[in-house]
Amino acid sequence: MRVDLFDFDLPESCIALRPAEPRDGGRLLVVRPGEDLADRTVRDLPAALRSGDALVFNDTRVIPARLIGVRTRPGAPGQRTEVMLHLREAPARWRAFGRPAKRLTPGDAIQFGALQAIVADKAEGGEIVLDFDRGGAELDAAITQEGALPLPPYIAGKRPTDARDATDYQTVYARHPGAVAAPTAGLHFSDALLTDLDAAGLRRHYVTLHVGAGTFLPVKADDTDAHRMHAEIGILDADTAATLNAVRAAGGRIVAVGTTALRLLESAASPDGTLSAFSGPTDIFITPGYRFRAVDALVTNFHLPRSTLFMLVSAFSGLDTMRAVYAHAIRSGYRFYSYGDASLLFPGPRADIP
Repeated sequence: MRVDLFDFDLPESCIALRPAEPRDGGRLLVVRPGEDLADRTVRDLPAALRSGDALVFNDTRVIPARLIGVRTRPGAPGQRTEVMLHLREAPARWRAFGRPAKRLTPGDAIQFGALQAIVADKAEGGEIVLDFDRGGAELDAAITQEGALPLPPYIAGKRPTDARDATDYQTVYARHPGAVAAPTAGLHFSDALLTDLDAAGLRRHYVTLHVGAGTFLPVKADDTDAHRMHAEIGILDADTAATLNAVRAAGGRIVAVGTTALRLLESAASPDGTLSAFSGPTDIFITPGYRFRAVDALVTNFHLPRSTLFMLVSAFSGLDTMRAVYAHAIRSGYRFYSYGDASLLFPGPRADIP
């Protein structure tokens, strides 16, 4: 499909630089294709769903994946270098995006304070492979010491990261370190809202998808077939898969909290929608025409033009529907992207594929 089909005018003022306070105080736009849009708040979510539905959360935890160091090379002056980790390949090896990428070559050493890495390989688009001088838990501790929280560029370009972001950019249920970007739909959920969901008879389940920095990358191709998704590591355990299958068999719906949870569930689903245990990388790229197998509703934020995430929601609820939804959101002052407001999407027809 042509990427320009997913373009729209988004005023810069719509991009939220801070989250709502409290975190469950944001707005919620309920979208049932073919029905009127419903302007609600996030605290209304329990009433918008049915007892017996199951919400699936991504419990990954964001790590301080932005590293700033100095490239060293025999016979050459040091060069300030910034690295954004995005996929761990081994205990001491990470894939990353480097800046300035053109000046990095295999064999270069980069010193990040007390931590050192060697550029083992270089790929397209500024991607590099780093071999660190330590691995496992020792490397995790060093990254925590030397790294910084990787706020999205459209926020980090407007203001510095501060102590408040350490809490704001982490879900209250984050458990497993490894993400370099937050599963942002989950940022709306407070302990109080989780209690309300339980009281409404809604079930909570958790999967893990370590969100990569590829989520920040723009789609530069003219056609979606030419875009390459970066892989992310995900885990759905066998017990959770069996429980979610039972929810659907009993007439309940699976509600993905965020596109990351949705992508993992769809990666783990068979053609008939049955979920099985999953552990490993997924680079699933969802565009209009995709037949959803495992997810019946989606809680997600408002995404940027020409992004893979806007393509995904257009696949889920229909491209024409989402164009109208985003036009309404912009007119109505909804706040976009990582720290922005939320939507609750239900599936739409796939007949509007251009």
